[in-house]
Amino acid sequence: MLSEATPESYWSKSCFLLEALKDTFERKFGVSPIFYVRAPGRVNLIGEHIDYCGYSVLPMAIEQSILAAVSVNSSGQIRLANTDAQYQDYMVSCSADIFIDRNNPKWHYYFLCGVKGVQEAFGITELAGMSCVVDGTIPPSSGLSSSSALVCCAGLVTLEANQKYMTKVAIAEICAKCELYIGTEGGGMDQSICFLAEAGTAKLIEFQPLRALDVKLPNGAVFVISNCCLEMNKAASSYFNIRVVECRIATKMLAKARGLDFSRFLKLAQVQTELKASLKEMLLLVEEMLHVEPYSREEICKVLGITMEQFSADLLSDNTQHLTQFKLHQRAKHVYGEAARVLHFKSVCDSEPADSIQLLGELMNQSHISCRDLYECSCPQLDQLVEICLKSGAVGSRLTGAGWGGCAVSMVPRERVEYFLQAVRDAYYLCDPLRAAMEKQSLFVSKPVGGAAVLLEH
Repeated sequence: MLSEATPESYWSKSCFLLEALKDTFERKFGVSPIFYVRAPGRVNLIGEHIDYCGYSVLPMAIEQSILAAVSVNSSGQIRLANTDAQYQDYMVSCSADIFIDRNNPKWHYYFLCGVKGVQEAFGITELAGMSCVVDGTIPPSSGLSSSSALVCCAGLVTLEANQKYMTKVAIAEICAKCELYIGTEGGGMDQSICFLAEAGTAKLIEFQPLRALDVKLPNGAVFVISNCCLEMNKAASSYFNIRVVECRIATKMLAKARGLDFSRFLKLAQVQTELKASLKEMLLLVEEMLHVEPYSREEICKVLGITMEQFSADLLSDNTQHLTQFKLHQRAKHVYGEAARVLHFKSVCDSEPADSIQLLGELMNQSHISCRDLYECSCPQLDQLVEICLKSGAVGSRLTGAGWGGCAVSMVPRERVEYFLQAVRDAYYLCDPLRAAMEKQSLFVSKPVGGAAVLLEH
């Protein structure tokens, strides 16, 4: 369980959802739930694909969330159901080793990641029996962290059901690690903001050690989320892990170029720390030491002095063994540049200059260009949507989340919001029947809400 009180303001707004979830639970299992868990989604305002490289990111939690209704029993089984009929029921023994099929990333395996993470953290040999119905308002595979929110929800459910206690930082770290069970080599941003978020403020998330600092957003602007309506499931493809691998290899190549023991380094931030260099100096090092043309396996092995077998075993993940070329220059250049943009973004928010909205908007625009051109994690639909958002009055717009589909986040002057929403609605959604059908849940103003919490049934 978490040590802080449940934010009643959120639950009071969610009465309708909770009542519907309770009714579904009672019809499904014939008993009433004894507690509920909410885990919010998030929008990353800036700092894409750099958390797993060791750098700070700047997200906020959003109202869209994963909800779970739970009862605890002595059945010796964990029974899972979902309010969405496309997601099948699942049942597992409380005493069995929990199996997670990373080659088949179904919804219940994400839930079981959270269960397994807590089980292993506490060394629980026999978990409490429980029945659980899951609901959600986060669009799936949209870049708003629906999968990580489900993992975090499951972790908190397991803590409460088994009467275990843990700090927010500790459970965030466990949930970040246990998502590896499904094959995603993330960096911890999604899980951290899910637990450490507070209403009314974005957060600068720092790693090693994990901590979250308040970031006051400018009063004169709002952030609008728009879904390009192309789904992207990180665990179901290799795109995400390919970028993780390319950054890992770039780390070792830069360490080697500076005479360091490359075997000690896994993240680009670690090289910067060891060299006591600025981000600007790291960008110059990338230009000097990494060529723009893609690297082959053979070239990397020759530079590092390792065998092909070592390369595959030590540097590649299970779903990246097929790779033959690696864009190290572009990936490292994005990471160091994006890390600098995050710090600049927070600095502007802290100092509140008269032109802060314009400055923040330009940083967001630079971020999207870098994601599109250097990290190559955008897609034609996202690029089109970002362009429409800028033409419709946003001062800044960028993809958010892993990319290759999902959402854009736009910074819009408060007085232009209604015009902006209608213009984007007309230009992107209503002109396409499939998008038009999804428009109501795909275009919305977001504001920062509090983190994951438990509500006990009275």
